[in-house]
Amino acid sequence: TVFLLLIPFLFFKYVDELPRLSGRFAARSATEEEVPLSKRVAYCVDVLFSTHPYVKPTALLLATILLICIGGIALFAVSNDSLWDALWRSWTYVADSGNHADSAGTGPRIVSVCISFGGMLIFALMLGLISDAISEKVDSLRKGKSEVIESNHTLILGWSDKLGSLLKQLAIANQSLGGGVVVVLAERDKEEMELDITKLEFDFMGTSVICRSGSPLIMADLKKVSVSKARAIIVLAEVENADQSDARALRVVLSLTGVKEGLRGHIVVELSDLDNEPVVKLVGGDLVETVVAHDVIGRLMIQCARQPGLAQIWEDILGFDNAEFYIKRWQQLDGMRFEDVLISFPDAIPCGLKVAAQGGKIVLNPEDDYVLCEGDEVLVIAEDDDTYAPASIPQVRKAPNSLKISRSQKKPQKILLCGWRRDIEDMIMVSCAFCPPPYCYAHPFPPLCCRCDECPCPKLLVLQSFQRKFCFADGDGTLMI
Repeated sequence: TVFLLLIPFLFFKYVDELPRLSGRFAARSATEEEVPLSKRVAYCVDVLFSTHPYVKPTALLLATILLICIGGIALFAVSNDSLWDALWRSWTYVADSGNHADSAGTGPRIVSVCISFGGMLIFALMLGLISDAISEKVDSLRKGKSEVIESNHTLILGWSDKLGSLLKQLAIANQSLGGGVVVVLAERDKEEMELDITKLEFDFMGTSVICRSGSPLIMADLKKVSVSKARAIIVLAEVENADQSDARALRVVLSLTGVKEGLRGHIVVELSDLDNEPVVKLVGGDLVETVVAHDVIGRLMIQCARQPGLAQIWEDILGFDNAEFYIKRWQQLDGMRFEDVLISFPDAIPCGLKVAAQGGKIVLNPEDDYVLCEGDEVLVIAEDDDTYAPASIPQVRKAPNSLKISRSQKKPQKILLCGWRRDIEDMIMVSCAFCPPPYCYAHPFPPLCCRCDECPCPKLLVLQSFQRKFCFADGDGTLMI
């Protein structure tokens, strides 16, 4: 009986002493290193256990059946029980090691002790497998490797310092819907992302933020966050270098366009350089909308500098705290002129159209005699998407033509720009564009430097107008007078 229980251990210990079972070992050259058979067996077992997840429980089950069979045969040999009774007793010793206390006789006691020791080993291995499975599952959840089963959600690809304000605005936008789901996929640890989001100390008002660790360039990670079922996909610029950031955004767009299931929502890509915008639009097609944040901020800064109080207006319009832009189609407005549409919304302000005949192009302040066609959508400023609707056209009483509007005479402006940006030339061009010709023009006039003989940007064109003069001061800042 003891010999039967020791057979597996003896086989593994003296397996190298067994003769070669295959002729290929004999055909080896004398100079080739011969690997012991025990190492080969150990290697095969290691590969089998690492590549097939169900091998461990299967091996444990087979070891349990083998122990019960060997133990049953041994009990049948040393006792007067039948074979089936011996197998049942062997199972009871494996399941509960305390059952062998009732054994009588030297032989049955030795066999029952051996079976009990094997049962305790089997039980310890089973606990180890269960513990490893639980640990792997918890580790997978902690590292954000599990799949996101969501639909009609907002997917954010990448991580940047703009994510906090972006999540805040999305939460405010989803408040009227009772909350929504925002999924963030970035090449960071899931715990770090959740910790940074918790530090925002912002009430998400029912919106759930789910973080997953992965790369937007890998198709498996995109499928993990249900990219094909997302309502909108936002690609954030992560790298500080403009060209590297836009190159990475282009690769992400290529990965998104390669999703076999297709995309339900549109893609919004943040770019850093305006020159790279046509390439991204060419690759993404109609699904992609680009936002060059650096260029937009520069233009807004110039406008806010020229008109005090405009910054508050932009904050209210571009955010979801107060009124914001909404685009929606109203079938009852088909065939109506735009001048009648202007007064058809008592709780909204129409300011443009999304013309279907022009491929969905946004036209701000179209002509009053434009007639809305089938498929046209109305762009309005409203408090929320469910707070406005068209009503009957009210009666309008026209003002007399004798009404005179006095306009104050424009005066020269003095603007100070502190610091330097790579798009300073574009900002100056925007500032000059506010002066209609011929009051503004550009020419390659040498820059006036106050502290050095060289201009901070030799390629920059110095703009002059009858109301503005531009000069550059190298040092603490850029002076624009």
